[in-house]
Amino acid sequence: MQAALLPSRARVLRELLANARPVVSPGVFDAVSARLAESMGFSTIATSGAGLSNALLGQPDIGVFGLRDNVDACRHIARSVSIPVMADADTGYGNAVTVYHVVQYFEEAGIVGLNIEDQLMPKRCGHMRGKELVEPREMAMKIQAAMKARRDPDFIINARTDALAVEGIEGTQARIREYVAAGADMIYVDAIRTEDDIARAVEAAGDTPVNINMGFGIRSRPTSPSIPLKRLKALGVARVSMPRLLTSSAIAGMTKALEVMRECIRTGEGADRPDLAADMETITGLMRYERITALENEFLGNEALTRKYGDGQRDYVVKGKPPT
Repeated sequence: MQAALLPSRARVLRELLANARPVVSPGVFDAVSARLAESMGFSTIATSGAGLSNALLGQPDIGVFGLRDNVDACRHIARSVSIPVMADADTGYGNAVTVYHVVQYFEEAGIVGLNIEDQLMPKRCGHMRGKELVEPREMAMKIQAAMKARRDPDFIINARTDALAVEGIEGTQARIREYVAAGADMIYVDAIRTEDDIARAVEAAGDTPVNINMGFGIRSRPTSPSIPLKRLKALGVARVSMPRLLTSSAIAGMTKALEVMRECIRTGEGADRPDLAADMETITGLMRYERITALENEFLGNEALTRKYGDGQRDYVVKGKPPT
């Protein structure tokens, strides 16, 4: 009897969007942050274009992080977890023909959906000033090309609009309606300003899910206000992405650790601060060291294992526990 096929990760995300609103999606920037989010029980994650550009290039999110680097980074992230991963494809790196190929590259990398935005290249972070937009029809053609390119019909095309800062809420609503008509699976309104903006975006989108970006925990003054999840649910938001939470938290944590290290250098004294660092068991568990032990035990054979570890380490290798 043939085993039942498991649903694709894209189908899993679609079911979450339909049944678990609002779906909360932390923004990750490497395999460690992705694994950590999965281990903490999050059902889906997304790569942060700004996070990847910051972490890998040391550059702001101004469109210099290229397609190949983005796809390669996303492939490693998607491979490291079992939950659905969406990605940020900026403007699609060109016109509608370019978008067609971009979708296939990301889908082949294990990604379940893409944000594609209506900014003019070179784009910039949605919370920066000086944004410029392409014509709505050009963006609609990108959406149609993306739909035609996907091989899995559940792959999600998340049409992002940055029109609020440029054209106001009326222009944003007009774009939302055009993008929905073009076939977008989800609408992403970035740099939202008020609850009224959200309500009007949801109204314009109709039955199409709406994605709102929130910067929970960031103390500086972001463009978007911090709105409780229960209120976002009441407003009809389907997905809440938090692209900057993990990068900003990582910077804060590393800053504290480096301050302690700098003080140790100044005084010449040591410092034991387990409160500032994960223990080795957490790190090895997150990186699944035990899987390597299991594979060695399965495939290397007794002679090779004894040669590698010695008789005194056999219990550790075979049973997964240290020798007494």
